[in-house]
Amino acid sequence: MAVAFTFPGQGSQAVGMGKDLADAFPEARRIFQEVDDALGENLSKLIWEGPEEALTLTANAQPALMAVSLAAIRALESRGFSLKGKVAYVAGHSLGEYSALAATGFVSVADAARLLRIRGNAMQAAVPAGEGAMAAIIGLEQADVEAACTEASKGSVCQIANDNGGGQLVISGAKAAVELAAKLCTEKGAKRALMLQVSAPFHSALMAPAADVMREALAGVTKNSPVVPVLSNVTVSPTSDPDEIARRLVEQITGRVRWRETVEWFGANGVTTLYEIGAGKVLSGLARRINRDIATASVGTAADVEAAMVALA
Repeated sequence: MAVAFTFPGQGSQAVGMGKDLADAFPEARRIFQEVDDALGENLSKLIWEGPEEALTLTANAQPALMAVSLAAIRALESRGFSLKGKVAYVAGHSLGEYSALAATGFVSVADAARLLRIRGNAMQAAVPAGEGAMAAIIGLEQADVEAACTEASKGSVCQIANDNGGGQLVISGAKAAVELAAKLCTEKGAKRALMLQVSAPFHSALMAPAADVMREALAGVTKNSPVVPVLSNVTVSPTSDPDEIARRLVEQITGRVRWRETVEWFGANGVTTLYEIGAGKVLSGLARRINRDIATASVGTAADVEAAMVALA
């Protein structure tokens, strides 16, 4: 009967997220202030008031989603909850791995905010606008998607970026190669092959310049052993070693987000309930499609905090 906490990634953002937590818990409001101070700007105003187009920008969405997740953690802690002893593992989807690591004390909230701003800017700058693309492939076996990517990427880049589970894979790379691979996937029988409205080809080899930036950025922050083991996106194995965590975060920039395997790993290692900490319910939905035996709950509002405290008592 073990519990794991998961932390959402880009795409879960929405204008107004976290406001309820900030209004109800002074500890949560302080997180938003910490993030604002770390970045030297009023990001919380953007989070709560928009405009949506600005919040959706990678450099804003990443620290914003982390702030909401950490606000939820601080709200739980203000009610006497402690990650250590209550939570067996944590994991985050892409940028959510930074939220998970900040929650477990690997880095400070301020450093996590700065790292995510650097990460967002570096990922955006790695590939000129319009040259990269991503596409969601629904309802096709992974081997067939791999084959389509290989066929389409002759002399170019096209690879699986996210294995989200429930028959959903995301491919990423050079625009022409991704478009061709999406077409090939449709021909192979995919239910849908949908080009995504993203600003860069995340989690592909084209992100190598961003990985170099993050290696340097991570070297410059204080790193601690997390109080709960963190399951890595790229290895789907838990670790508490700070240097190993930093290496995995660098690999994550160009590597695959193995979310289906992450949820399967939880199920195989005694996790019976997954709590999604922060904005939205995307990960809860994915988890239900991957393993129906694992219960899910979300903690993104004051009411969610109170419900979780009862359930986790």
